[in-house]
Amino acid sequence: MSASRNFKEIIAHSPIVFTIGVAGDSGSGKTTFTNAIRQIFGKALVATITLDDYHTYDRKERKTLDITPLDPAVNNLLELESDIARLKAGETIRKPVYNHTAGTFDAPVPFAPQRILILEGLHTLFTPRLRALLDFSIFVDPDKEVKYEWKRRRDMERRGYSSAEVDDEIARREQDYEAFIAPQRCDADAVIQVRHSKYGKEIGQFHNIYQCSLLQNRMKRAVSNVDLNIDLHSLLSFHDHDFLIEFSTQQVACAQMRALTFDGEMNYETIRKLEKSIEQQTGVHPIAMFEHKKTVTATDIVQLILAWRIIHRRIFMQVQV
Repeated sequence: MSASRNFKEIIAHSPIVFTIGVAGDSGSGKTTFTNAIRQIFGKALVATITLDDYHTYDRKERKTLDITPLDPAVNNLLELESDIARLKAGETIRKPVYNHTAGTFDAPVPFAPQRILILEGLHTLFTPRLRALLDFSIFVDPDKEVKYEWKRRRDMERRGYSSAEVDDEIARREQDYEAFIAPQRCDADAVIQVRHSKYGKEIGQFHNIYQCSLLQNRMKRAVSNVDLNIDLHSLLSFHDHDFLIEFSTQQVACAQMRALTFDGEMNYETIRKLEKSIEQQTGVHPIAMFEHKKTVTATDIVQLILAWRIIHRRIFMQVQV
């Protein structure tokens, strides 16, 4: 892919609707790990569908029936499949809207496809047809301790839940998570694991620093080499923060995957070189997600590398057209 032609312009004029599916539990960080795609390509090219819009019952009805939204039977997955197929065909749909604040449904709204369509939700990879409609798939899989810390913070601060209500919701959901959500890891192109940092549990809550792993299958085709450079002079002379980079092979659900793990903070200049390398090798520019930061976290780095993999997949789709 020549860097002289901006790949964003190619995407903008292409008939392809490129679909990215992100599955995982509620409050697991699904939106975070596709933020890089939104920042790189912008609102003009990227649209997002939240699968919560396809719940069958509102919050009060689910409580009365003693069911959780993790059960696929209480989500309209057939309508979702139909809508995604129509969007990939370039059609505008009437999308349902679930209001998280009120826990009820608002009126459906017109929803037109963009060139990149991100699907985020509990059951994004649940059915064979949904998986067939996706061009790249991700499962976000934080440790339970991290996930429930995030859920507690979100539900109490943003949704007005009491601490007791969050505890009850966590207990009610656990069995359904293991039965219906966790198995989707087997069908993901990439799995993201998040753990508390080895440098201290408290820095997650106060500084958003976690240990983050990107697990993937071996790449069969590559656009070109993309380097992650470490400037030893800068590291030994100016770097004030602890960080870790590790590569390993791990057994995840149904397969062995290659894991690239980061922890702590790194100087932004280290990642700037990676951004420039991705620009040069993919023809997508500018990529400068973290230019306002002096340091970047493991989450930032994984976002960027994941964005490169997604762009890589989209480039090969273009080559095949």
